[in-house]
Amino acid sequence: MFKSGFVNIFGRPNAGKSTLLNALTGEKLAIISPKVQTTRHRIKVFINGDDYQIILSDTPGIIDPEYKLHEKMMRAVKSSLEDADVAILLADVYDDAEKMDKVFTQLHLKVPVILVLNKIDKAGTERVEQVRTFFSTRPYGKEIIAISALHNRHTDQLLKAILDKLPEGDPFYDPEDLTDLPQRFFAGELIREKIYELFEQELPYQTTVVVREFQEKNSLTKIIADVVVNRESQKGIILGEKGNMIKKLGTLSRVSLEEFLGRKVFLELFVKVRPKWRENDTFLKEYGY
Repeated sequence: MFKSGFVNIFGRPNAGKSTLLNALTGEKLAIISPKVQTTRHRIKVFINGDDYQIILSDTPGIIDPEYKLHEKMMRAVKSSLEDADVAILLADVYDDAEKMDKVFTQLHLKVPVILVLNKIDKAGTERVEQVRTFFSTRPYGKEIIAISALHNRHTDQLLKAILDKLPEGDPFYDPEDLTDLPQRFFAGELIREKIYELFEQELPYQTTVVVREFQEKNSLTKIIADVVVNRESQKGIILGEKGNMIKKLGTLSRVSLEEFLGRKVFLELFVKVRPKWRENDTFLKEYGY
C-alpha cells in the first residue's frame, strides 16, 4: 500500500514554518530569519520513503495584506488550502493563543489536521501544557504534538502522525526529485536571506532579489542578480560606504550558494531602484510573484 499526498503548513508569521520544513526534509530549502514575513512564496518539497511520498509545502505567514505583494502571498496560502490532503497548523507556543485560534478557525479546514506547538525548547512544561489545554477544546485540536523544529525534537513523532493521515495513492513526482522549483529560485532566496541578516528594520521588507543569469559552466556556476529596492536612499544603504555592504552581502551569499549547490560560484550583484514595486503588478509578475 503506497501513500501520497499534499501536506501543507499554515500559521502566523514567525511560527517556524520554514524551520519545520527544513527539519522534516533534512535539507535547507526554505530561508530562515528571526524577522516576520520572510517567506513570500509557496515552497513545495518532497519527502520520499519506500511506501510513501509527502509533498510538503511551506506557506507565507497569514497576515492582513497591506500591499499587492501581501495579496499575492495570501493567494499562495489560498492555493495551499485548496489542494491540502493533511494540514499542519503550526503555533509558536509563546504566541497569543486566542489570536492563533482566530487565524486557524478562519481557514475552515475540511481535511485531517495536526496541531503542532513549536519552540518548546524555549518554554517550560507549564506553558506548553497551558497552550495544549487551550487548543484541545478547539474543533481542530484533536491531535496535538509539541516539538522543537530548530532542535529536531519530536519531529519523528510528527512524521509518523502525517503518514497515519496520508491518503493512499501513487507518487505525484519522481522519487529522485527534492522539489519542483529550479535552482535559480533558491539562489535568489539565499541572497534575500542574507539581506535579512545584514540589514535592520524595514529595509529587507522593501527589497527583493531577481536572478538575471544562472549559468552552470564546467568549473563553476555563474549567477548575476539584482537587489531591487524602493528608494535611492535604500540603494545607498545596500551599497554601503565605498561599496562595503554590497561586498559583504556578496561574500556571505556566495558562501551560502556554494554550500547549497556543492560547487564554486561566481556571483555579481547589482542594486536597482524600482519605486513602489510592491504595489506594481508588472514588477511583481516580473519578479516571480
